[in-house]
Amino acid sequence: MEIRNRSNKFKQGDFIRKGLIVGFLGGLFLSILSVNAAAMQSAGDELMDQPRQLYDENAVNPFGVLEFLHWNHAWNHYKYPCAKEVAKAAGLMNRAHVGWVRMDFLWSDIEPSQGSFDFTKYDAIVDMLNRRGIHILGILNYSTDWGSACGKWNCKPRDNKLFVDYAIEVIKRYKGKVRYWEVWNEPDSVTYWKEQDGLKSYCGLLKSVYIAAKKVDPHCKILNGGIANGLGSINHLYENGAKDYFDILNIHFFESPLHTGSIHAVKNYPKLAYKVMQRNGDGNKKIWITETGSPGVKRGKSTVNWWVGDNPDERQQAAWLKSVYTELLKDPHVEKVFWAFFRDTKEHWENGVDYFGLIRWDYSAKPAFKAYRDCYLKWKEAQRSR
Repeated sequence: MEIRNRSNKFKQGDFIRKGLIVGFLGGLFLSILSVNAAAMQSAGDELMDQPRQLYDENAVNPFGVLEFLHWNHAWNHYKYPCAKEVAKAAGLMNRAHVGWVRMDFLWSDIEPSQGSFDFTKYDAIVDMLNRRGIHILGILNYSTDWGSACGKWNCKPRDNKLFVDYAIEVIKRYKGKVRYWEVWNEPDSVTYWKEQDGLKSYCGLLKSVYIAAKKVDPHCKILNGGIANGLGSINHLYENGAKDYFDILNIHFFESPLHTGSIHAVKNYPKLAYKVMQRNGDGNKKIWITETGSPGVKRGKSTVNWWVGDNPDERQQAAWLKSVYTELLKDPHVEKVFWAFFRDTKEHWENGVDYFGLIRWDYSAKPAFKAYRDCYLKWKEAQRSR
């Protein structure tokens, strides 16, 4: 969910206009983190290393978040400009009992020119989260300008082998540190996969990455790119032969807490998704919901509404979070739920989406932060009583 556009909900042009794929922006972050790699280690140590026990416990923790820890660019107001800021966010994640972070491993950052790899940025972030006991769902995503079929970030690779080569290098690099990998983000959305063909091209890429990934790390788990457009897209995965090339079904969905019946839609969608899985002989797999959420806008603050309708306020967001986690974690087939986002963005989407966070831009906690933590503690207590 870096950039989207459903009924004007996300600005597709932001990536192009504000230059995510422009090579020097990747260099900007890399140059800063190359200086700060040691500082990242120090900052993490000062903020309290977590014991191995927490990392092991978090393997089964169903509470995740989507967060853009790699963002350090003018177009996102330098959200994480240094090691200290990343460490600050990670410390707050520990306080909220976040077990998993979904984050990008952008091809354009890692391989800015063909065959030239630089992992400086991601080494620092991965090590920080590992020392905090937080697991990572890594997204292998988006095209480079040199590797894209159309020269833009949201077109398929011009040759799947180019993307597979990058994916192999990333998985090899973080073997033992990152075990779960998602191939692309929302490939059924024209915002992220420009030429839509019912997931036919995407499923070819997914198959190639899956086969290569299992050779590099037989213990890794592969998720399909989060499905954004409902049951039709899940059917397309199976119709295009993807059944044996993802280990966990990955879906996204958003509902407004201000609409009557929304919680019933939240409960029913994964159940319907599972029926599609069963019908295709895939009933043994789990479902991860790697994006769900809503805005939480402070009362009195004026901002454009998000794509679903009126913006909820911060207390409505917190109440909705409790309802969503309570209902989804009753479903035996739903293994993990990732809230989007952990921290608000600043004038990025210029609408309610900027207020999806559990914490505000200034790192102060919203009511949703406490709600998230309370949901975790309730879940943990239920596990103890079993």
